[in-house]
Amino acid sequence: MKFAILICSVIALCVTSTMTLAESTSVAEPVRSITEHSIKIQDKTVKYEVIAGDTHILNDAGEAIANIFSTAYFRTNTKNPNRPVLFIFNGGPGSSSVWLHMGIYGPKKIVIGSDAEAVGSPPYAILDNPDSLIDIVDMVFIDPPGTGYSRAIGKGENKDFWGVKEDAVIMSEFVRSFTREYNLFNRPKYLSGESYGTTRAGAMVKELQEGWGSYDLSGVFLISSIVDFQTGDFKPGNDLPYITFLPTYAATAWYHQAIDRSGFVSLEAFLDEVREFALNDYATTLLKGQRASESERLHVSEQLQKFTGLSAEFLHLSNLRINEFQFMKALLREQGIRVGRLDSRYVGENTDNISYQFEADPSAYAIDGAYTAATNDYFRTELNLKRNTRYHILSGKVFSNWNWLYERNARSQGFLNVTPFLATAQKQNKDFHIFVANGYYDLATPFFATEHSMNHNGIDLSRVTMKYYEAGHMMYIHHPSLKALADDMRAFLTQE
Repeated sequence: MKFAILICSVIALCVTSTMTLAESTSVAEPVRSITEHSIKIQDKTVKYEVIAGDTHILNDAGEAIANIFSTAYFRTNTKNPNRPVLFIFNGGPGSSSVWLHMGIYGPKKIVIGSDAEAVGSPPYAILDNPDSLIDIVDMVFIDPPGTGYSRAIGKGENKDFWGVKEDAVIMSEFVRSFTREYNLFNRPKYLSGESYGTTRAGAMVKELQEGWGSYDLSGVFLISSIVDFQTGDFKPGNDLPYITFLPTYAATAWYHQAIDRSGFVSLEAFLDEVREFALNDYATTLLKGQRASESERLHVSEQLQKFTGLSAEFLHLSNLRINEFQFMKALLREQGIRVGRLDSRYVGENTDNISYQFEADPSAYAIDGAYTAATNDYFRTELNLKRNTRYHILSGKVFSNWNWLYERNARSQGFLNVTPFLATAQKQNKDFHIFVANGYYDLATPFFATEHSMNHNGIDLSRVTMKYYEAGHMMYIHHPSLKALADDMRAFLTQE
């Protein structure tokens, strides 16, 4: 009984103390780790400083609302005062920046198999990245709230930042804050996003560049982009995704040799024919709906069989409309395997060969363990960043609580589309350029959908660089594509 009374007394004391502390103690100061490194790129030694740590974002009253964790790389053995700065992030929503950080841009990279092999268990290789852009640009990798070590603090709440508009506002505020702290005002600045990060980039461009006191950018890098969701949302009455996904279905069938490839000299030549069919006969037949004649439907079915390897029966039952999850299960069903969504070169064993229900993506679980382990190890051993809190590589909590409305209501917004923001940026800034990287085997953000987005919405195509790689969503895990992507981005940054 005395012991129970003691526990109650201690609990009461703790509650009272906690309430007092919460009322009287300010938010802890930001913590940062600063380290020095060097790497050899193109036969030249590049010395650089890494600043890994926290930035507190304040509201108008000067109160802390969010802690944003970033990893910044600044070259130290250079006298160029006009080095470009890249602000880099991934997507999700709910992803940290580790994929672009440790996959392509950073001076260190996680090396995994190039040809759609699963990584297995540790140890994983963390090596110097000779394709890093650290020799010509400084880089700031940003983890949005709820990812990495970033989170709401003080007067902030997570819901304040988990949404299309909300996210763009807080991430733009970080860019402004970081620019002030390190005096980056008069240097060329770019945003670089992957996947939903390209949506974020478009929304941030509007936040940063429009209005008085604008923050003019030199451009954006869109890696595996989704900037107009009408091109990718399989909703009843929206036939556009069936058209925009078809070339990726065809590329996947080509890769797995599920079709007759004779008569085509290359994948690119094959896809040109698929594009032509998709934009003309296929689009027309889908638009006609039940008004399409039997001969038109038969012609489309025969062409779809030729390009995708799917059966006439499947195409009939699907009303000539194939969504991505059906395709993933249907293409190699007779072999008992499905193809990956992020990268359709990967395959996984089906647990159910009858249904078309989505199963875990084999191109995700094949690599995510390596990025999780290697990134945490790199932070601790190389960057001297030793925190006991969890670094959130991916957060389903962020994704499931995301506010997808940018406008005030669904009807005013329609499908989420940030492409017009990029077009406006070009109109208001003559130096604003767009680099787009596309993977042929990306079933999450298909390249033909991006082509559609760039050919609509008022985009100035003379200031758009479109590049393609024989890999998937994270094309940089494919070694030849990593080298090609790095070379293409380097050329884009150094163009006259």
